Amino acid sequence: MKKYQLMAPGPTPVPSEVLLAMAQPMIHHRTPEYEALFVEVRAGLKQLFQTGQEVLPLACSGTGAMEAAVVNTLSAGDRVAVVRAGKFGERWVEICRAYGLDVVELAAPFGETVPAGRVVETLRREPRLRAVLAQHSETSTGVLHDVRGYAAATRGTDTLLIVDAVSSLGIADLPMDAWGVDVVVAGSQKGLMLPPGVGFCALGDRAWARTKTATLPKYYLNLGEERRCVVKNEAHFTPAVSIIVGLRQVLRMLEREGLPNVFRRHDRLARATRAGAEALGLELFAKATPSPAVTAVVAPPGVDSERIVAAYAEAHNITIAGGQGE
Repeated sequence: MKKYQLMAPGPTPVPSEVLLAMAQPMIHHRTPEYEALFVEVRAGLKQLFQTGQEVLPLACSGTGAMEAAVVNTLSAGDRVAVVRAGKFGERWVEICRAYGLDVVELAAPFGETVPAGRVVETLRREPRLRAVLAQHSETSTGVLHDVRGYAAATRGTDTLLIVDAVSSLGIADLPMDAWGVDVVVAGSQKGLMLPPGVGFCALGDRAWARTKTATLPKYYLNLGEERRCVVKNEAHFTPAVSIIVGLRQVLRMLEREGLPNVFRRHDRLARATRAGAEALGLELFAKATPSPAVTAVVAPPGVDSERIVAAYAEAHNITIAGGQGE
């Protein structure tokens, strides 16, 4: 039997030193031991998100963090623009409409990106937009969106920029404060090399100010209450203790390597993967702005992509993922 290899967009393999940390005896989350651990985690998350703000870990999926970003900054009837060029752009649309928001879709074909100029034009036509929501790395298509350009467009307006970095955090550079991104959400199971189960939300000053007037219902996902606890090195509700323990180890690993080196490593490996795919005669799905986090290729004509996924599993003991959405 060949050694199992997990090569899907997420979950991703968990390093052995992280597994060992998580295998230690369980600790209680209302103890000095957990508080001391969380002091280190808080500092490491700020470095990872490149922000001076608190980063809030939530016991939920990345989608839960997306929903938290919406319900804490917006109110029913608010008009928002969503960059929709993949399955997870569609998820922003679905979450917003579930809460009664008025959605303007900035759509592009799957495999392409929405230029920052379209965001600029939309803001010019729609100055009362309350938020622009986008992915950084669109996992379903392998596209990297121009978040820096979107942030430049929303800066100086009353429109928040809310970014899903679930598949890019720790892989592609996303300096939250320097670029002026108002909200960044992420998850534990991709670039952070952890099991699924923790979502993250980081809010800038403009977003925190908006939470004071946002009227969408929230209880478990109330970020104001979560921050009140986090600054005391506590969690509002029971946290995913083992994953937080593993997170401390991951943050130490990233600090040891240095974020710029981490980003360069991922970019180098992504380029090699794309070059290998093209050398095999395969067509890349994202051509102009590929993500360093995930590489999508088009199945050759007449070949069922599900059969390729199955063959990897059966013949090579490798798990890869098929496409999502269109």
